[in-house]
Amino acid sequence: MNNEPCFRAVELGEYIAATGATVRATAKVFGVSKSTVHKDVTEKLKHHSPALYKRVKAVFEKNKEERHIRGGMATKLKYKGKI
Repeated sequence: MNNEPCFRAVELGEYIAATGATVRATAKVFGVSKSTVHKDVTEKLKHHSPALYKRVKAVFEKNKEERHIRGGMATKLKYKGKI
């Protein structure tokens, strides 16, 4: 991964748009913090690649709508002893 902020933002954005990954999952794959991922794709990507930013924003909105479901499933698995 390129550590130049603009290139990193594009790389992160392309990954999120292609896979539909969450901020946490993306941070884990690229070995950066979730704060770095969020800042890069919401602030830097908006100015560097507006078209990609719109695609990433759509993924973020979808993930935001589904996060309560993922949280419920995690709790369910926790109490079943599978986590």
